[in-house]
Amino acid sequence: MSLPANALGVYAPQRGDEVSELASAIDLEGQDLAITASEDAVGGAERDGFEVKSWAQVLRDKYSKGNFAYSVYWTGPIRWPFPYEVPITDGFGPRPAPCAGCSTYHYAIDLVPGAGTPIYSIADGVVIEHTDGHGSWGNYVRIQHTIGGRTVISSYAHMQTGSSPLAVGDKIAVGDFIGLVGATGQVTAPHLHLEIEDDGVRVDPFIWLTQNTAH
Repeated sequence: MSLPANALGVYAPQRGDEVSELASAIDLEGQDLAITASEDAVGGAERDGFEVKSWAQVLRDKYSKGNFAYSVYWTGPIRWPFPYEVPITDGFGPRPAPCAGCSTYHYAIDLVPGAGTPIYSIADGVVIEHTDGHGSWGNYVRIQHTIGGRTVISSYAHMQTGSSPLAVGDKIAVGDFIGLVGATGQVTAPHLHLEIEDDGVRVDPFIWLTQNTAH
């Protein structure tokens, strides 16, 4: 059974301009273990097998949707943002916020090809937004496409500052340069945060791309 810390009288909330100090350690009585001759004669105990995972890997195992196995055939009217497969470290859906200001529902996939990697447009379209700022998305571009009679918007976030030459109104062809992978905005490491909206609905980019790109 566990007790809240304040039940032990070692914690007081900070008030005003007071500086909180760490509570002194609590003295606990030790424990003695007596081993009988028969117990001592038993062979050495074997340790259970175990593995050590980083916290990031624990979160990926718990919250990632699928194993993100995919192939890139960089042809056709719809393409992945990189001409080859790159690691995907976070998927679409609920998650614990990985940083201050990060969301608890991820409407994107995070692709990690390395800082400075060129990013390319997934389809023909027109730039509808470009902000080279320091908000949660940092330097990002949004492109509007017409695909199968539907309005699709792709968003590319956290790019390196000043790496995108695009301006609102620019016409883009599939495979055109968008910017460079960076770590602007609210991030824990350089990556491309890619979102897809299909007729106003934010959908899983991994599923959308695997269904719509050449196989």
